[in-house]
Amino acid sequence: LGWAPRPGLPPATAAALLASGPDGEMLWLDVTHRPGQAPCVRLMGRYVLPPCKQRWHTCAAFLPQGGHLVCGDRRGSLLLFPCSSSSGWAAESTSIANGSTDPVREDSSSKLEPSCLLHKAALPLESPLSVLFGLHGKTGVTSVTIHSGYIYSTGRDGVYRQLRLQDRQLEVLRKHRPCKGLQWIEELRFTPDGDLLVLGFHADNFVVWSSRTSENLHCIPCGGGHRSWSYCSSPSAEVFAFIKSGDVMLYCRGAEPCEQEVLLASLHGREITCVRRLGAVEGPSHTTLNVFVTGSEDTTACILVLSEHSRAAVPLARLSDHISSVRALALAMGPGDEVFGDEGLSALLFSAGGRAQIECYRLLCAGDPASESAVACQVIHVASHRLDEHWERKKNRHKLVKMDPETRYMSLSVVPGTSTKQLPTPWKFLAAACSDGSVRVFGLLEAARKLVLVAESFHHQRCVLKVEVFLHTWAGGERRHLLCSAATDGSVAFWDITGPIAEAIDALHRAEGEMQPLALDAPLVTIMAHSCGVNSLHIREMPEGQYLVASGSDDGSIHVCLLEVALGGGEAAVGTCLQVLEKVSRPCAHAAHVTGIRVLRPDLLLSASVDQRLMLWHRGPGGLVPLSTTFFHVPDLAELDCWEVVQSGGELQYYCVLCGQGLEML
Repeated sequence: LGWAPRPGLPPATAAALLASGPDGEMLWLDVTHRPGQAPCVRLMGRYVLPPCKQRWHTCAAFLPQGGHLVCGDRRGSLLLFPCSSSSGWAAESTSIANGSTDPVREDSSSKLEPSCLLHKAALPLESPLSVLFGLHGKTGVTSVTIHSGYIYSTGRDGVYRQLRLQDRQLEVLRKHRPCKGLQWIEELRFTPDGDLLVLGFHADNFVVWSSRTSENLHCIPCGGGHRSWSYCSSPSAEVFAFIKSGDVMLYCRGAEPCEQEVLLASLHGREITCVRRLGAVEGPSHTTLNVFVTGSEDTTACILVLSEHSRAAVPLARLSDHISSVRALALAMGPGDEVFGDEGLSALLFSAGGRAQIECYRLLCAGDPASESAVACQVIHVASHRLDEHWERKKNRHKLVKMDPETRYMSLSVVPGTSTKQLPTPWKFLAAACSDGSVRVFGLLEAARKLVLVAESFHHQRCVLKVEVFLHTWAGGERRHLLCSAATDGSVAFWDITGPIAEAIDALHRAEGEMQPLALDAPLVTIMAHSCGVNSLHIREMPEGQYLVASGSDDGSIHVCLLEVALGGGEAAVGTCLQVLEKVSRPCAHAAHVTGIRVLRPDLLLSASVDQRLMLWHRGPGGLVPLSTTFFHVPDLAELDCWEVVQSGGELQYYCVLCGQGLEML
């Protein structure tokens, strides 16, 4: 049995009762009651649950519009049923039908039962419109909540999920993992001030977790998970009741004054390892709000908004799908992705890091004056990939030795221009630098939510730290996709991946999204740019098919080379040829690792280092000449991102954001 509030009916006098019976049949009954009168029961619908060993529902909720019922079952599945208030059979007690107002007698329930189900067979047995089988594992769905047009479900698998209804089908947008160890999530509660409280059991305690502050608001020792419990809180007190060993236990506590004040909320629990700027959204009073994405060692990625006027960073959403640290981010913004609606941003976000894990999301950001941050952000989880997924599915794997070491993704770069008007393709491609010495290329089909490994090469034979992909277009319109990779030995290699990508598109179309990884060809040219690891890499296109490649190293040096792309090859085929026109090296440019570098203009470079210096360099015939030095406040710099803004007078300004043990925008 389970109660569910009915939209449009007063909750104090009416509710829906859902009852699961034999053969997976679930009944929907509307129950109305008045003081001093017997309840009025009306059978509204009959539903059949999917076959499974434990075939009964655990929770349900009615959608405010559309005439749908969302239900969770003991198998962990989420189900969508049609429901209509116009159907149903009225089955009332004799006293109510005759207009009597006599108090309910002790035996009134026995009289209600046969009349309530008398016309059950006249109602059709409805099947679910949409089934997400085993969404929360085998331990069951614990609650279903409707808030702001979205559906939220919880389970005993340690996550809660956000869903939406799309064309009468349930679609999972994303999943959230509140905190480590909170495996038994029971319920979600949305507060008037915009906080989301997660209620559940952590070990032998009942926990109320705040999603806004990422901390336990209340921790009540109760002995562990209880199937019968109730919690109520107010500004003056909180009450928790539960059944334990047949006894009803009650816990009460009065409000206590807060002994601590948060002066500045943290963005992450550990070091920020990567940052990318998504774009800018117009805020109140025509202010500019910059939207960033950060990744951290605390295994989360954070989407945040930073205002130049308030100088405050406000998190919009936190992504917690990674099981290890987030080391790299990449954004894909196609021709139709920059703007959606009137004022907004749309992009694909790739995040990667430890345990060879890549996650992909669709981000939609727009101005929202009603929210605290003045920006609304919707996150849709698109796809994920792990190299050892086959290992996780093996039986008795604890008896076997895992031969492949745990691989980390060190850097990501989206392959530009893979879809053209002449050869349109829905596939997007992503290059990754890997700690196991490989350069890998992945293909994403957003509509099917597939992320597939399409090509790889172990040419470097050592950890690959950085990867960048750029597009070269010949005068006739032919395109070549070129990849640049840098490793721990200081080498920088350049590849032509046009052929493998074309082969991958054909193979993916033929095999419907499944293929064996191809082997990348040998690099076109390799440059020994540094004496040790390359920690930063950037490529800028120059006129007449030339490219400026800048890199920074562990030894504090900066290397810049000028490349020209030309036609070359043998008798059988004409291929791509790279020629190095110029090399410039600046040893000891910084006193520590150079972890960020950008080519702002052909004659202007920006570099940042762990020595907390941001330096501008002039590139001329005599090499690199320092122009200015700015000290920043972020220790252990991990990465920087830059962008340019054209002011009202036509003046061009450059902005950069730095991350490490903190975040700073200059």
